[in-house]
Amino acid sequence: MASVGQRNTGPEMSVRRLLHRMGYRYALHRRDLPGRPDLVFAPRRKIVFVHGCFWHGHHCRKGRLPTSRVDYWSEKIKKNQARDATNVAELKDAGWNVCVVWECETRDPEALRRRLVRFLKEDSS
Repeated sequence: MASVGQRNTGPEMSVRRLLHRMGYRYALHRRDLPGRPDLVFAPRRKIVFVHGCFWHGHHCRKGRLPTSRVDYWSEKIKKNQARDATNVAELKDAGWNVCVVWECETRDPEALRRRLVRFLKEDSS
């Protein structure tokens, strides 16, 4: 597990390339914000997290638990989900709008592009 990347993962890079091609600029992994968000659009007060389906417990094919050590993995995923919920709540309380992009969503770049544009253009007030 130590070799599993936390930053610059394949799905994150896909989202970053997509947004950069569309002309959006962002900060990466700001340490001063809860959860060190993957992409931060500070002037817009918007944050994008790119979550791996397995590690964050998404309800898709990639998010299924392994058949061995089920107790260990289910506990680990639950802790990750609780930490994610806490981070999102803290960010929202601080006035940030948060979008979570799941790894499986990066397989349809056009749908992802539409979703991200809608999120980034919506009025946050």
